[in-house]
Amino acid sequence: MPETTENRPVRRYRFRPETVSTDRGEGPPLVLCHGTLMDRTMFGSQIDALSDEYRVVAYDTRARTDQYADYYDLYDLADDCAALMDGKGIDSCVLGGTAMGGLMALRFAERYPERLDGLVLMDTTAGTLTADEREQYRIIMKEMRRSEELPEKYVGLVKRMLFGDTTLQENPEVAEAWVNRMFTYPWEAVHHEMDSWLDRPDFTPKLDGIDVPALVVHGEEDLALRPARSDSLVEHLDARRVLVPEAGHSANMENPAPVNEAIRGFLEDVY
Repeated sequence: MPETTENRPVRRYRFRPETVSTDRGEGPPLVLCHGTLMDRTMFGSQIDALSDEYRVVAYDTRARTDQYADYYDLYDLADDCAALMDGKGIDSCVLGGTAMGGLMALRFAERYPERLDGLVLMDTTAGTLTADEREQYRIIMKEMRRSEELPEKYVGLVKRMLFGDTTLQENPEVAEAWVNRMFTYPWEAVHHEMDSWLDRPDFTPKLDGIDVPALVVHGEEDLALRPARSDSLVEHLDARRVLVPEAGHSANMENPAPVNEAIRGFLEDVY
């Protein structure tokens, strides 16, 4: 399926950057976009650690606002990011994204190359989903539509997908707090959030056209996307990869110290 909303009804998002973002520090800008089922607070450690030298902006995508449009795709989310930057007077930035945020960042790099100084791609991939993965997600979405919430039986699965074994064993309250928060989301917001990337095509052929430095960060315990699924990012981009121990699909939250160190070093190189 083409990655476009051209033939689908879309309620255009009226982006209000002052209400959906955390903006701290001065200096060269780092803009951060969260993953599915998360929000901008997942970057609290990066904001605290890096805003001493950099302007760190973390923002909520439309799924975490009252403007979750009926249908949108990753290019729409890239347009939203550009609107955020416009609203904040940011001409160009290092753009970072976790999971879905990373998928969006790659599309942003294609559509807005002149506004990009570098990429930080965390627990994400250029590839598409397997047929089995798509089917599993569709089953969850179908049951979610029927019950109008995330079905309780999937709570354990969601925890294992979003967090590594170390976090689940040693800091289970982190996963529990996020799952509790997820149950407060409107089911339509989650449904359309997942729909934005479910049928995405393989972006790998476009990677050679991205001409900015990149940092690839991946949790060693990531079950949602095994670390090998970021291989193409390292192979086709001007990138190096940092594997984060004791962390899963939310590596920047689960083991932030090595992630922050890697991002700081990358920003120093870029700026």
